[in-house]
Amino acid sequence: MINEIKKDTQDRMEKSLEALKGHISKIRTGRAQPSLLDGIQVDYYGSATPLRQLANVVAEDARTLAVTVFDRSLIQVVEKAILTSDLGLNPSSAGTTIRVPLPPLTEERRRDLIKLVKGEGEQGKVAIRNVRRDANDKIKALLKDKEISENDQRKAEEEIQKITDGFIKRVDEVLADKEKELMDF
Repeated sequence: MINEIKKDTQDRMEKSLEALKGHISKIRTGRAQPSLLDGIQVDYYGSATPLRQLANVVAEDARTLAVTVFDRSLIQVVEKAILTSDLGLNPSSAGTTIRVPLPPLTEERRRDLIKLVKGEGEQGKVAIRNVRRDANDKIKALLKDKEISENDQRKAEEEIQKITDGFIKRVDEVLADKEKELMDF
C-alpha cells in the first residue's frame, strides 16, 4: 500500500515538472522556436482553434518563424491572431507564408522574463509540495485505520520527503537552465 502511494506521488510530481517545463518553454529567449506560437488561438469559422491545427510553424532562422497556413483564406485571420497575442510580435505575410521576426531582447526585458520564469518555478514547487501533502495525508489515514505502524508511517514520510527534495532540486535545475538561456543569447 505504501509503495503504491510512493509510486503515485512520484508520477504526479513528474507530471508537475513536465507542466513546468511546458510553461517555461513558451517564455521566449532570443531564438525562434515554433513552440512560441503554441498558445495562440485563431477564430476559425466561429470557434477558437489552436494555430497548430491550421498552419505549419517552423523556425526559418534564429530570429524568424515561418507560418504556412493550410487554408489560404485564413492568412489574414492568422496574421491578426499573432499580432493581437500578448507576445509582442509583428507578423508580415508574403504570399502563402507569414513571417514572424523576433525582435532582439533588451536587458530589461530579459530581467522581466527571468522574474516570470522564477514565478513559474515557484508555482511548480508549490504543486510538488501539494502532491507531498496529499501523500502524507494518505499515509496518516492508513495509520489511523491501523493498517500500518507508526514506524512505517515515519519511514514512508521520510521517503516521500526525499522524493520531494529530488523533484525540488530538478525544478531548480530547470530554472537555472532557462535563466542561463535567457541571459546568454
